Amino acid sequence: MKKTIDFKDSVYEIYQKTPEIIDILFELGFQDIVKPGMLHTAGRFMTIPKGALMKKISLDLIKEKLFEQGFEIIE
Repeated sequence: MKKTIDFKDSVYEIYQKTPEIIDILFELGFQDIVKPGMLHTAGRFMTIPKGALMKKISLDLIKEKLFEQGFEIIE
């Protein structure tokens, strides 16, 4: 069964539903996500597409990695 991620949701909201997303995002280059407090502050308003743009990480790469990990993406 695929897990669903809505790219309109904040990283914090996605984390609440699927905590393993943090490890995947960290591997993709979102190193700040594991800093104490970051998830509960910036993560509450930051979406994956906004974060990808800020960090200059390809959204296609993120989608590919999430798909490989069994996620379905809603945009």
